[in-house]
Order: sequence, then structure tokens, then C-alpha cells
Amino acid sequence: MLHLGLCVALAGPVVPLPQAHSHNDYVRRRPLLDALDHGFCSVEADVFRVGDALLVAHERATLRPERTLEALYLEPLRARVRANGGRVYRDGPAFTLMIDIKENGAEAYARLREVLAGYREMLTEVRDGKVTERAVAVILSGDRPKERVLAERERLVGIDGRLEDLASALPAHAMPLLSDNWPAHFRWRGEGPMPEEERRKLREIVAKAHAAGRRVRFWAIPHREALWEELLSAGVDLLNVDLLPRLRDFLLARHAREPEPAVKR
Repeated sequence: MLHLGLCVALAGPVVPLPQAHSHNDYVRRRPLLDALDHGFCSVEADVFRVGDALLVAHERATLRPERTLEALYLEPLRARVRANGGRVYRDGPAFTLMIDIKENGAEAYARLREVLAGYREMLTEVRDGKVTERAVAVILSGDRPKERVLAERERLVGIDGRLEDLASALPAHAMPLLSDNWPAHFRWRGEGPMPEEERRKLREIVAKAHAAGRRVRFWAIPHREALWEELLSAGVDLLNVDLLPRLRDFLLARHAREPEPAVKR
């Protein structure tokens, strides 16, 4: 019965999935577009600066001049935002564009700052500590020139932190996300029950991050539903995956199992 209902749901309009993050999104047959067709609300693009171009790739050996950040991500996102009344998904949640600078962070960011200024209309902005939320929030990861970014009075990016930043005094708008390597902090890989001490550790991490207004993401997580379930139950905000259909189906099925909120009388 659940399987039939899920098939019907997937045949209809795309359901935005705020917890779904498309890891290394640019390697897909249709960068960004495949993620959007599956309802993902967060994608990741690795960039290199080559002259004045910001080219999207995981390694320099695979760079192609036509695969720019603008062509693959910024232009199609702007088109969707304009078509959908100011959101990536009409009436949907905010969208996250994670930009991972692979090398020469200061030089790459200098050019990225210029490029993003041309898309200000759709990007969340921080000016003198005041946040103006728009359709797309850009988070800077990888080789991040943190001091340079945080010294700016006007910013179109936030910094992707690490678990070592759990106690950071930076405001949430400066560091809205904490990301880290799952195997570096946890032994459990989703087989058998999760050790209780690791479950407590995970929930403590999430609680501290949320208390500071930050979201949490782990990379290198095994593609096992038991692990996804533990992450979501602990309050982890983004599931970092490569298998788009599998995570979409999991999240939709999980949502279908959740009880409807009680109606107040």
C-alpha cells in the first residue's frame, strides 16, 4: 500500500525536501537540474579560478571552459527564482548553494564576490550584521578565506564551519552551517544498532549547533537508511548523498509515515 501511494506522489509535482543535499552535484548528467527535479534544497559545486572564470570541477584535469559557475548554477537558479515568484520552489523553503573553493581561496573568493554581486537580487545578504533573506543562501566551503570574508560589512556568503567551531562566538549569519567528516568522529556505519554513546554524542553536537543557530551536515556518510534515520532523528539538518532518487524516496516515505499534527478545537 505504501509503495503504491509513493508512486502516485512521485508522479505529481516535485516536493521540496529541505534535508536533501546533493553532494558533488556537478558530476551529474544535468548539474543542478537533476537535484531540482528530485526536490533537493541544497547543492554543492566545487570551483577553481582560471583567469576571470570560475570553473566547476573536482580536479583541474577535468576543467572545461564552458562549465562555469554562472552557466551551471547561478543563471538557471535566477531563471527559476524569477519564474517562481521569488523562490527556487514556488512557496518553498530557502535554497542552499554551497560553493567549495578547491585552491587559492583568497584569489578565487575575490572573483566570486564580483560574480555574486550580479545575482544579488536572489541571494541572502548580510549588511552591517543585518540579514536580508532571499531565495538562495550561498555558503563558502573548502579553501575559505575566513578572515577576509568576515571582515566585510556587506556579504553575500556565509562560512561553512567544522565541529571544532561548535563553541565559536561568530553569529549564525557568519557561520550558518557546520560540516564535518562522519568517519572522523563516529565508528558506526549504519549496520546493527547505533551505539548509545555515539547516539548521545550526535545529539549533543546537534543541540549545541542549533542553540547557536547553525545547521549541521556530515559528509562521507554511508548510503544506509538506518544511518539516515538516526541522523534525522538527532536533528541533523542536511543529508549529504550522491544517490538522489534513493534519498528522495526515503524522505517522502518517512514523511508519509509521520502522524498528522493534531487539530486544535
